[in-house]
Amino acid sequence: MGDLTIGQKKEWAKLLYTKENLTQAEIAERVGVTRVTVNKWINAGNWETLKISISMTNEEQLKNLYRQLAEIQNTILGREDKARYAMPAEAEVIRKLTISIKGLQADLGLSEITSVFGGLIQFLRTYEPKLIKEITPVLDAYVKSKLA
Repeated sequence: MGDLTIGQKKEWAKLLYTKENLTQAEIAERVGVTRVTVNKWINAGNWETLKISISMTNEEQLKNLYRQLAEIQNTILGREDKARYAMPAEAEVIRKLTISIKGLQADLGLSEITSVFGGLIQFLRTYEPKLIKEITPVLDAYVKSKLA
């Protein structure tokens, strides 16, 4: 497996920041950048707001997006027979909702993986703290393989 690009490292750092309770220094060490870089990414990307918004699970967000799509479809279907098509503004909203749904579905897998790994690491801290130094690089390598 080759080295990660800066973009992949940034994405990984964002996942760690939003999903795990780690310090910027811990994130920097795991991702392979400086703490200053992580801090810049957090501020530039407004990750704190993102972290708060993630309190609503991806599954809930997906349900809301599907509900919005259904409402648009019902509006279109409620029109007269020859007018049952999306208006340009509706078509644009449908397109944006579809892109958002695809993005959430793709993120769901990696988000779930990092969430489970975070729980495992928390468990190991109380059960077998010395094992964390051995297992964390393996878990991180797995996440890297999914980002590449």
